[in-house]
Amino acid sequence: MNEIEKFISEAASILGEQAVLSAAGDIRQFSHDEAANEAFSRMPAAVVKPGTEEEVAEIVQLCSRLDVPVTPRGGGTGLAAGCVPASDGIVLSLERLNKIIDVDRSNMTITVQSGVPLKTIYEKVEEAGLFFPPHPGDEGAMAGGVVASNAGGARAVKYGTIKQFVRGLKVVTADGTILNLGGKIIKSSSGYHLMHLMIGSEGTLGVITEATFSLLPSPGSVKTVVIPFSSYENALGASLAVFTSGIIPFALEYMENRVIAFSEKLLNKTWPAKQGEATLLLILDGPGEDEVLSLAEKTSLAIEPFDPLDILLAEQKEKQAEILEIRSMIYEALRPGTGDLFDISLPRTEIAGHLKLIRELEETFGVPLPTIGHTGDGNIHTSSMRVTLQDGVFGSPIEGWSEKNSRIEEKLYEDALSRGGVISGEHGIGLVKRDFLPRNIGNGAVNIMKSIKKAMDPKGILNPGKIFRL
Repeated sequence: MNEIEKFISEAASILGEQAVLSAAGDIRQFSHDEAANEAFSRMPAAVVKPGTEEEVAEIVQLCSRLDVPVTPRGGGTGLAAGCVPASDGIVLSLERLNKIIDVDRSNMTITVQSGVPLKTIYEKVEEAGLFFPPHPGDEGAMAGGVVASNAGGARAVKYGTIKQFVRGLKVVTADGTILNLGGKIIKSSSGYHLMHLMIGSEGTLGVITEATFSLLPSPGSVKTVVIPFSSYENALGASLAVFTSGIIPFALEYMENRVIAFSEKLLNKTWPAKQGEATLLLILDGPGEDEVLSLAEKTSLAIEPFDPLDILLAEQKEKQAEILEIRSMIYEALRPGTGDLFDISLPRTEIAGHLKLIRELEETFGVPLPTIGHTGDGNIHTSSMRVTLQDGVFGSPIEGWSEKNSRIEEKLYEDALSRGGVISGEHGIGLVKRDFLPRNIGNGAVNIMKSIKKAMDPKGILNPGKIFRL
């Protein structure tokens, strides 16, 4: 009996046979996440589904004893192959840890197990009359996964990423120890901040089993503004003008109009502004409607020098939700023709120069590189298309796409680094970007990360191969 066979047998005695999967048809869905490049997919040797924190600890202890690699997995919505298993390892699916522990209105927190989807969190928080700002996009993402990747999203420009809202974590370490880090407290100067070390660690330092998030009062009023421009330069100039006028928007999104039609077709919904080359989607919030409308008027004045083609204000919740859904589903609509997706984060003032390079690369390589993103916080997403695009329709395959994409990737990352940027703003490193990380943050920083990894996971069983090579 080899180590995997021993693992399956002993795991079944811990969890029950129904919670241990090894048949190819049952585990295939755990071989990948939502990363565009399927080359990173790997079949696990088995998948286990613990139902309690104690069972998670027992499984990790078993993996440590048998030297079996273990990859924690939440909703599988990541875009960097961060939860793709090692080929000789197992997936620890946290989907059954799906309980809401409590919603505490006095301390303004919500405590959930790691397998609770974001959609459920938003619903429970809204029922309590409170607000959980982070919104990475896919509401099927689970609490543990968004913490492990430090997910961002459109609202980060005003409210920050997940890390700004993590108050406490429970984590199972590589030897099966359960750590209780932080809690409902606001302040702590009590030793090293191990909780913050876990945020963004992509399951390489521990398995997150529970999270406590801080909440805010619900915004009194939210309005959505759609503003088309004749050129991307004008759109990005207007984006900067919003901030220099003293406004911090709830969200500020940039879209190239050539890709909106794909999302419209997917959802069978209509975008309100078709003219021009690029569009800004601006969301404003405040304590009351008068205050938000005053912000909208101030915004209109600030962007006037950049010749907006229109300024469309959506006030009804249903229309605002429809506009945001069309924006949110652009990647999903482009996905059938997407070969790679970039997640570069830059100082806001550097986005226009980076987009100029993207247009030049399109011409040089003949590869469509449609770009959207959170220009309010400097995080943009460029899709490298395997096919041509025309009038909302996928065209013919790009000959030699793989080789061309490798050269595009090099040039995009090189440009990002020269502008003081990073190769991932919110998707994480995973397998997809790990070989570029040393060039981005330096070998010194990566070596320190490796030392931390070895200290906390001496056998290297926790999600091996992610972020960097050991």
